[in-house]
Amino acid sequence: MEPTKIAFLGLGLMGSGMAGRLLAAGCPLTVYNRTATKAQPLVEQGARLAVSPAEAVTDAEIIFSMLADDQVCREIWMGGEGALAAAKPKAVLVECSTVTVEWIQELDQAAQARDLELIDAPVTGSKVQAQTGQLLFLAGGSAATLVSIAPVLRTMGRDVVHLGPTGSGARMKLINNFVCGVQAAALAEAIAMIARSGLDSEKAIGIMTEGAPGSPLVKALSARMKAREYQPNFLLRLMAKDLRYAIQEGAHQSLNLATAGAALRVFEQAIAEGHGEKDMAAVIEQFRQ
Repeated sequence: MEPTKIAFLGLGLMGSGMAGRLLAAGCPLTVYNRTATKAQPLVEQGARLAVSPAEAVTDAEIIFSMLADDQVCREIWMGGEGALAAAKPKAVLVECSTVTVEWIQELDQAAQARDLELIDAPVTGSKVQAQTGQLLFLAGGSAATLVSIAPVLRTMGRDVVHLGPTGSGARMKLINNFVCGVQAAALAEAIAMIARSGLDSEKAIGIMTEGAPGSPLVKALSARMKAREYQPNFLLRLMAKDLRYAIQEGAHQSLNLATAGAALRVFEQAIAEGHGEKDMAAVIEQFRQ
């Protein structure tokens, strides 16, 4: 792959793994993170650390963002020393964060005003998939622009799906995550019901994971719930955020996402009990008291 100057904004559980894949592919990479110490492993691998979003993107041809929510994205792109004003004309912005469609539309309008192109490309997968290059990119925006950056995306993912115009990727990601959140909340209640009823948990959980309910997510979460292994792969508080965003998007489509609302209440209770910074599997702990 020909060297392409890339900036990466946000080095959390997902961003750090994705940036590491870019470095391994030989991409000239500048990184920015609000907590600069998180960038040190990448700096040791050859990344350049910028002190602000603006500095990070000055010479970049492609700018990736993988951040927590709308508020943080707006700060990094449009706040003091934000990336948007410093990006050079014709640069491609790739918003990988799980955010609202409204934010994508706002960023798209601001990008067009500065002769920049936006692709919204959130991903499916979590920490392990980010580290191993097995993410699936859900992309919205210009098909031609997406083709031009596809080689870079494929250093981080197993595939890229073009879903339509700008905002399509963000919308699909919210639908995907709302279904995941509902599954996680239902699984937590089911395992608690198994435990309280006196059923053999090994047999009962095995029936679920190997039967019709046994999605890859259910299999992975049931193992973590059983072991009480909550080192973050996907932060619990971020799943709650995604459910809120999905409910908001459903309302725009005149849909009351009742199951998402029920799941959100379960996740909010887990946060209230102090589990927000743990893996989303910790949603079960509220039922173990």
